[in-house]
Amino acid sequence: MGQRNPMPPRSKKASPKQPSLKQSRDLAKLLGEIKACCICADALDHEPRPVVRLKASVKLCIVGQTPGLRVHESGIPFNDLSGERLRDWMGVTREEFYDESKIGIVPMGFCFPGYTDKGADKPPRPECAKAWRAKFFDTVPKIPFYLAVGGYAQVYHLKGRAKRTLTETVQTWRDYTPRVIPLPHPSWRNNGWIKKNPWFETELLPYLKRRVRRALRSAD
Repeated sequence: MGQRNPMPPRSKKASPKQPSLKQSRDLAKLLGEIKACCICADALDHEPRPVVRLKASVKLCIVGQTPGLRVHESGIPFNDLSGERLRDWMGVTREEFYDESKIGIVPMGFCFPGYTDKGADKPPRPECAKAWRAKFFDTVPKIPFYLAVGGYAQVYHLKGRAKRTLTETVQTWRDYTPRVIPLPHPSWRNNGWIKKNPWFETELLPYLKRRVRRALRSAD
């Protein structure tokens, strides 16, 4: 009787590609340079304090506007009421949100820009993005998923595909998924906007929670 054919080997689930040692070292070096940056010092009423988090292994990167005053004081991004709301939108715990191996946080301006005469945060300093943004995302080119929070981030990261207004861009979020999800800023100042646009909570947020959970599972 002939020898039975051996059972074929079980297929193994491909593991996510890990960042190279060089990529991780290059990013660590760049982060050190950014955290020492003072190119906007003459334009600020306070000392620069760049607040940014990114590792080469992240599966999700939050690209927002700028740190607020509380974040400037603590050095912890989204360490305020806006951060609590954003975590609720994403369906993540505080521990998950601050796991730097999975979630990166890279605002358009790394330093708190100060307040306008009306008490609102000033826009991101333009020299910040010019100096660092391309270098940052060239160093980590394979981030699979972005949350573009606010108009400045949407204009930059949607590369000419953002609509005329933030509302139009967020309302057409399906045009940008699964790689990018545009969001309004989670500030209390946008409570009125959220009430006027009920589709945001009934349609976009359930998808956002599922997409974030899928990204975090892929990082395990």
